Amino acid sequence: MARRWMLMRFGPFLKAQGVLLSIIIVMFLVFLLQKVLGEGFYNDFVLVPVELINAWNNLRAGDFQHVQWAEFLTLFTPAMLHADINHIIGNMIFLWIFGALAAELLGQRCMLFVFVFTAITGSLCHILLNPDNACLGASGAVMGFEGLYLAMAVRWRLPDPHVWPMARPIAPGKLAMVAIIGLVFDIMGFTSGVSNIAHGAHLGGLIGGILLGSFFVKMPRVALPR
Repeated sequence: MARRWMLMRFGPFLKAQGVLLSIIIVMFLVFLLQKVLGEGFYNDFVLVPVELINAWNNLRAGDFQHVQWAEFLTLFTPAMLHADINHIIGNMIFLWIFGALAAELLGQRCMLFVFVFTAITGSLCHILLNPDNACLGASGAVMGFEGLYLAMAVRWRLPDPHVWPMARPIAPGKLAMVAIIGLVFDIMGFTSGVSNIAHGAHLGGLIGGILLGSFFVKMPRVALPR
């Protein structure tokens, strides 16, 4: 009886957001391992632009013997790592909100693809703009979801979302403004050159999400054309 009650109460929620919640849980578990096992556990998974560039140059030169293939994984693996508790909590809140919006509008498989794709575009942009600095964190993918939603809100008439953890429906235009505000802060932070935030990864993730939302995703069934 209790199991049936749990399925009736939480079944639709898990069906809609189960993949996203699994990603978030895995990130918290990885963060716990980071703190327990120390830097030796995760150093090889941090994006170090110089090392990845060297691996790419060896690959282009045909020097396969000296290609460090594992370095290419660091285009994605930093998205699963975080520097401290404030870093991961802040990222997970916005990942949950905008990832849930993507899952609601496009489905969980598309949401998962957006997460991976924008994490990678964030890493690529960080390498381009911040080649001297290592990078970790899911901020690129978070901005990717924000960029995706911004592009979709401009492209179509989206319904007011009823997505947990938001307490009440929020107009799509107001949610889309979050991405614009984030873009402004990232540009200001990058041009100032004084922040230790990976603004390049933010910009790359946002651009990746905007590209997907503008040219590749199909109009959700609940949306209307403009």
